[in-house]
Amino acid sequence: MPTITAGDFRNGVTFEMDGKVMTVVEFQHVKPGKGAAFVRTKYRNVMTGAIREESFNPTAKFEQATVERRDAEYSYNDGDLYYFMDPETFDMVPLNADVLGDAFKFVKENTVCKLLSYKGSVFSVEAPNFMELVVTETEPGVKGDTATNVTKAATLETGAVIKVPLFISEGEKIQVDTRTGEYVGRVKE
Repeated sequence: MPTITAGDFRNGVTFEMDGKVMTVVEFQHVKPGKGAAFVRTKYRNVMTGAIREESFNPTAKFEQATVERRDAEYSYNDGDLYYFMDPETFDMVPLNADVLGDAFKFVKENTVCKLLSYKGSVFSVEAPNFMELVVTETEPGVKGDTATNVTKAATLETGAVIKVPLFISEGEKIQVDTRTGEYVGRVKE
């Protein structure tokens, strides 16, 4: 297996430590005036989601973990199980709600997502970066009210609630950044 040093850490890099797969969430190369340089790292256990912070010597070696990413279409959910269809084999892959992640609240049925797996075990679902969703519930928009940075709550067709500008009305289709949960803009039909 290829190895990686702590000096090569970047956000999203996956590595093996104590037989478990970790992904780098944040890293900072620190070169103090006295003493040796080190890499302050915040990493997440991809299976459990637990986040830890630790400092490593930049020359510390780790096995590089190869994470498989493949497309799958979200089909439906039944209680706590969410079913994804493999586009090549048409097999249904049932996943528990705990592997879906925060961005999944913006995903509607028939959306293609990425399933992330390690040694055949799916540990996370990556939603598309942007989703186009219909606003199903919000206070009425006020014509001419274009004050900047004033927002109101809006419920989307997936049930997620986000902040939108005052001029957005029910029934409008908007674009949402699934990574931040923020309104991006109106979708022109």
